[in-house]
Amino acid sequence: MKLTKICMLATLLVCGSITIHAQEAAEQFTVATLNVDGLPQKILVLKLNPDGPGDEGTARIGKYLQRKGYDLVMMQEDFSFHGVLSVWLEDDYKMDEWSGTIGLENKQIDFLHLQNHRFACDGLMGCWKNDLQVTVAARTPWKNNFGKFSHANDEIITKGFRRYDVTLRSGDRIVVYNLHMDATLDEDEAEQKAEKDREARIAQLEQLKEDVLQNLDSRPVIITGDMNCLYGRDNVKQVFIDAINETGRGNASDVWVELQQKGVYPTAPSTETTSNGETLDKIIYINPTMGTQIKPVACSIDKEGYLYDGKPLGDHWPLAATFQILSRATAIQTIHNDNSSESRWYNLKGQRVNEPQHGIFIEQKGEKSDKRIRR
Repeated sequence: MKLTKICMLATLLVCGSITIHAQEAAEQFTVATLNVDGLPQKILVLKLNPDGPGDEGTARIGKYLQRKGYDLVMMQEDFSFHGVLSVWLEDDYKMDEWSGTIGLENKQIDFLHLQNHRFACDGLMGCWKNDLQVTVAARTPWKNNFGKFSHANDEIITKGFRRYDVTLRSGDRIVVYNLHMDATLDEDEAEQKAEKDREARIAQLEQLKEDVLQNLDSRPVIITGDMNCLYGRDNVKQVFIDAINETGRGNASDVWVELQQKGVYPTAPSTETTSNGETLDKIIYINPTMGTQIKPVACSIDKEGYLYDGKPLGDHWPLAATFQILSRATAIQTIHNDNSSESRWYNLKGQRVNEPQHGIFIEQKGEKSDKRIRR
């Protein structure tokens, strides 16, 4: 039977065309991102984050996550209350290495040159269900930040991104990024003093794009985290999403835009109090041109159980998405042979590419042709 199928495939190839159809798998998985607002409420006598959730509120965040049971949870600002948070997750989840807190205890600080000090912690924390296999592939600081003692103090900590290699229950592999980008204060935006903040975020998007493309292979990629970006304020679509799509190596899309905005990206000027439902947190996914494909089937700004005393427990509302895994050979177009005397590679969408890991190889020499599929 196997030999018969191979012969049938070879016959199709010799005839000069092949069509491979997509088949959907039943596997689904969930991803959530949330800023847990874990800055210390004060350092010595300095009030740093007096309205933060503290021990009590952070415990409620831990209970919330335990109850929701997302497969992958990517958190930001996990600083001073990590122990209170993680105790609710340790039975069901494995966790990334905690980078520490912002504080003066046991730290050598040159108070005469505070402008040069930066806490080594990034506040990023990834959690994944016990039956997932996850490797931390990279912890990378941003090359550009703005604001040491103003503009949200982004230069005080080591903001950046973490990249994870994830093997799902089905055996399919994906790549997940967790990140925290430079912030903008509402008062700076109102006084039109946020230009340097936006420039820092654009530089960070450029750095993120380069890392994504450098590591892009046959695995889908999910970008998630507190991007501090709004589409009507920051040029995320052109600098990151469109730039990746234009390479022909992958197709990037924002889950919230795709499912709740019918694919239309907001363009009107917006602030953190925007009324169109957009949040500063984003979940963007990238399907490689060749390889496993995923699609979002649900997206929610998850307020259920996250409201306490009339405000969200953390810095923002959690953003969650459900993805479905598709078969590796998806969206294939029929490929027609021609008489040109050269070797070429086509990806599984029928597009001409450089030699790939997966694709249809056509080598023609005069009237002879040799066609092979690399899966």
